Amino acid sequence: MLVLHDDLGHLSYDMTGDGPPVVLVHAGVADHRMWDAVVPALAERHTVIRYDLRGFGESALPAGPFRETDDLRRLMDHLGHERVRLVGASWGGRVALDFTLTHPDRVHSLAMLAAPWPRYHWSEDMIAYDEAETAALDAGDLDAAVRINLDMWLRGPARDWDDVADGLADRLRGPLRTSLVNQATVGQHSQGPATGDLAAVSVPTLVGVGKLDVADFQDIARRYAAGIPDATLVEFATAAHLIAMDMPAELGAELRSFLAR
Repeated sequence: MLVLHDDLGHLSYDMTGDGPPVVLVHAGVADHRMWDAVVPALAERHTVIRYDLRGFGESALPAGPFRETDDLRRLMDHLGHERVRLVGASWGGRVALDFTLTHPDRVHSLAMLAAPWPRYHWSEDMIAYDEAETAALDAGDLDAAVRINLDMWLRGPARDWDDVADGLADRLRGPLRTSLVNQATVGQHSQGPATGDLAAVSVPTLVGVGKLDVADFQDIARRYAAGIPDATLVEFATAAHLIAMDMPAELGAELRSFLAR
């Protein structure tokens, strides 16, 4: 991993391939490694940049107030990329959208995979998940909190563990544990999502969602696809929340076509 140092600590990132730059922004229960199986397909045509959000993976915890979009801008400046293609998963999808709204001149295209919607009216199932995670963390039972999140975000509500590819839970467990350990500090200092009009997004946009994901995120994906001008909605039939882990080959093919625009 390469490192960008700044006043708030350091950001770890990885680059591979050659061609127009594409930046992959990971989910809030993962780190840059969630893209491992997608990168080879993209690196044939692009310089693929993956980084760990502040407080995730190998990046430093925030030492004070920060915005994820500012971190992304600093990384792009550091690498000398004026304009990039952005792909974000879950919370990373929201970061990518916020960056597009804040810095529209620096984004060539946007792909959002199962991104959240600020102030969404969550279902009872999502509220129950949040309460269970909070109770586990308050009790100091990190193992239980990890299991709760694996059940929600990797297995999903629509399948059994027998239907999840071997090894995925083991790959996600470590990054997820780090995110849970650090989430209170990150939440304390993060300035949260930007505000902006979806109708102002003027770049080609792909909205992706797994058909086995939580119903809330399927609804949110349709909202984004309807609210962003000319956005394309793509549903992944056998994926839950983490499409890049469940269906990497199919996602890679979809992104290759989309990023060629």
